[in-house]
Amino acid sequence: MSDFGFDHEWHLGELLDGAALARLGSALSELLAGDLAILDYDETLLWGVLAPAARRQPLVLELEPIGFIASAAPSGAVSAAALVGAGQLFTALLRAESRFKMASTLHLEAVAEDFESLKRSHARLLESETRYRKLAEELEARVKAQVAELEERQQMLYEAEKLASVGQLAAGMAHEINNPLGFVRSNLNTFKDYLAKFTQLKTRLAEGGAGWESVWDQLDLDFTLEDGVDLLSESTKGVDRIARIVSDLKSFSNVDRATEEFTDINTCLRHAASVLESQLPPGISLKLDLLPLPSLICLPGHLNQLFFSLLRNGVQAIQDAGRPGVVRISSVADDVGVTVQIHDDGIGMNPDQLDRAFQPFFTTRAVGAGAGLGLSTARNIVLAHSGRIELASAPDVGTTVTVFFPIPL
Repeated sequence: MSDFGFDHEWHLGELLDGAALARLGSALSELLAGDLAILDYDETLLWGVLAPAARRQPLVLELEPIGFIASAAPSGAVSAAALVGAGQLFTALLRAESRFKMASTLHLEAVAEDFESLKRSHARLLESETRYRKLAEELEARVKAQVAELEERQQMLYEAEKLASVGQLAAGMAHEINNPLGFVRSNLNTFKDYLAKFTQLKTRLAEGGAGWESVWDQLDLDFTLEDGVDLLSESTKGVDRIARIVSDLKSFSNVDRATEEFTDINTCLRHAASVLESQLPPGISLKLDLLPLPSLICLPGHLNQLFFSLLRNGVQAIQDAGRPGVVRISSVADDVGVTVQIHDDGIGMNPDQLDRAFQPFFTTRAVGAGAGLGLSTARNIVLAHSGRIELASAPDVGTTVTVFFPIPL
């Protein structure tokens, strides 16, 4: 770029280089038919030979001369008018050259200013990029930390929900098992008394007292034998009932079974219903309408948990409605998959509650009555089996949960 600015006051030696001065000086010498010298503004000789008696013609662009042309030829050959005319021609050429240099300098200054502006903008952008990158890294680190904390808390709530379910299940099973244990214990105590009567019979017969028929009647042993058989039969049924409860619990918890296996979903539904049935409040019942289904590869324990959670939600919805009701469970299969529907005639949900039903930690129950993870966990289990789950509900009408599992091709 030129060292001269747009408003620089040009001198002759700055406007024309040596080659241009030589070409112009030779041409003017021919026109003037004599000697010619070209001088700078300070009369420094730029071209030609300066004669001692040479006349000078100033070359003026603005106010001050930027140079001179000088000639010492005889006055007959070169008149003063010719020298003035040559000066005017030279001045015109210098003006054109001055405008070109001014325009060129202006363009270079504009380009340089634009370049400097771009450099400054680029530097600001780099600074902003560095600052934003640092902020992004800090934000990403904070988000990761918060996500990790949320996942940890969510896992804790999942565990709390599972523990609450286990506690509720254990309480129900304890009550259910205590019932047959109670009457079995009572029956055995009564039967112990019956055995004591036979001991008395043996003692009296050994003492040689009244005849055995009289003693038999006194001890009412006919009734003892008849009722003893009934007691033993009833106790056997109670023990069988305890064994069935333990078997259902074992099947429900998927103990001693492979991680994945071919399973009839109806079996999972029956297990979940059997476990929950012992905990049903008065006025609430379960009704199963199960059609034959093909076996699917699944995690039986997870499906047991899924259906138990959905059935328990239905029971709680009826309880919240404050009226008797029925939870209906149906299953059907077609060419593409297995569909299970669980319907309750409970309190139902409004559209806003229905939209948020699958959100973790959302619950319509009172504070402390639920963690809001039942449907969220249910959806995760269904999605893990490549299925889908849908809800249909209306306030004071009830809720229908539809679960679909595809049949592998």
